[in-house]
Amino acid sequence: MKKIRTVLIDDEKNSLIILSKLLERKCPQVEIVATGQSVAEGIDIINEHKPELVFLDISMPDGEGFEVLEKIDDTALEVVFVTAYNQYAIKAFEFSALHYLVKPVTGDQLKEAVDRFEEAVTEDITEKIQVLNSNIKKLDRLILPTSSGLNIIQLNEIYRCESSNNYTTFFLTNNKKIVVSKSIQVYEKMLSNSGFCRIHNKHVVNLKYIKKYVKGRGGYVVLTNDKQVDVSEGKKKNFLKELTEFTVN
Repeated sequence: MKKIRTVLIDDEKNSLIILSKLLERKCPQVEIVATGQSVAEGIDIINEHKPELVFLDISMPDGEGFEVLEKIDDTALEVVFVTAYNQYAIKAFEFSALHYLVKPVTGDQLKEAVDRFEEAVTEDITEKIQVLNSNIKKLDRLILPTSSGLNIIQLNEIYRCESSNNYTTFFLTNNKKIVVSKSIQVYEKMLSNSGFCRIHNKHVVNLKYIKKYVKGRGGYVVLTNDKQVDVSEGKKKNFLKELTEFTVN
């Protein structure tokens, strides 16, 4: 079995011990080549050992984990952030298509993270970090990973999302479409507090671009681009509530 060269960086020694033991128990394919307890150590260790996978604490005494990634020589590696951040910041990670674990971490969560690494194609993470840094301040950009690469879009560029089995199509204001191999449920959750609403099993819309709601059993909305999108009977009540609140605010 080919071992995954892995580095652990966390300022808390006890956290490093726990992570090491859990990985040893749950992920035999992982080889921990080095550990560090600061930003400075992290940079040196990654540059020296050139790992494939890094578990990286965000908050350390001499800075933040993001600084490690800004200063290393090679950013073509996979990073799993280990965080005690609040829910708002966690959503910033989701918007930026970055993997994170919330402390205290369990063995099953680590196994899932390693399994995900083995299935993924390693990419340069520079763009993801830039988007994350922006989103920590304000959630306004979203990374959409596709087979051809990463698409970074502003939330106000999205008219709507449409579901097709386990794929989601984003319809943009420049008339382009982006298809992502994730279910619409993922994006419904991510976008729910950013002016978007699930109005149908197949549709999430940007409330900003609703021009008109036409009554009916469920009815339908007309967007500012004159496209009509159905509202399901079951989601009508919540949609009208969210639309009213959005308009008032």
